[in-house]
Amino acid sequence: MALRIGLTGGIGSGKSTVAGIFHTLGIPVFDADSAAKEVMQTNPDLQKAIIAQFGEAVYPNGVLDRKYLASIVFNDPFQLEMLNALVHPFTIAAAEEWAGKQQTPYTIKEAALFFEAGSAIGFDYMIGVYAPQHLRIKRAMDRDQVSREEVLARMKRQIQEEIKMRLCDFVLINDEQQLLIPQVLKLHEQFLNEAGNTSHDA
Repeated sequence: MALRIGLTGGIGSGKSTVAGIFHTLGIPVFDADSAAKEVMQTNPDLQKAIIAQFGEAVYPNGVLDRKYLASIVFNDPFQLEMLNALVHPFTIAAAEEWAGKQQTPYTIKEAALFFEAGSAIGFDYMIGVYAPQHLRIKRAMDRDQVSREEVLARMKRQIQEEIKMRLCDFVLINDEQQLLIPQVLKLHEQFLNEAGNTSHDA
C-alpha cells in the first residue's frame, strides 16, 4: 500500500514550491486548497449548506462569489470556523477518493490547515515547510498583492508556525539560504525505500 504523506506550512512558507518539486519527481500531489474551491462550486449539498449559513448572495447566478464570501469570513473568526467546518469534510473525502486511485509508491497531500482541521490522522508522515516570518510576510505580500497587516491577520488564523513544525515528522527549511531541492530529494529517496520495503514485507 502506498505511503500517504502530508505537506503543510504557513502562509508564504513555500509549500507549493515543495509540492511542485515532488510533482516533478513523478509523485502525485493533491492540492487541498484547489479541491476546496472546486467542491464549493460543484457539490450541490455543500452549496446548500453554505447558502444556509451565509445567504443566497454567496452564489449569485449559481456561481460562488469568492470575494463576497471572503469579506464575511476573514473578518469574523466564528464565521471562518463555520465555513471550514462545512468545507473540510468534503475536501477530505475528495482526497481519500483521489489517493485510492494513485499507483505510485507514495502520494502527497498539500494543505495549510492539516492540524487546524484535524485531518492529519491516517497519514504516515507529515512534512512541514518552514521559513522565517519576515520572508513569509514578504512572499505573501508580493504573491497576493496585499498589505502587511492583511498577511499578519491571516497568520493569526493559523496555529503558530513553531508549534506546527513540532507536530511534523520532517521539516524542510526554505529560508533562501539552504537549498530546497536536495532536502526534498533526500525525503523522496527515503519514502521510496520505505514504500519498497513495506510492499515487500506485505
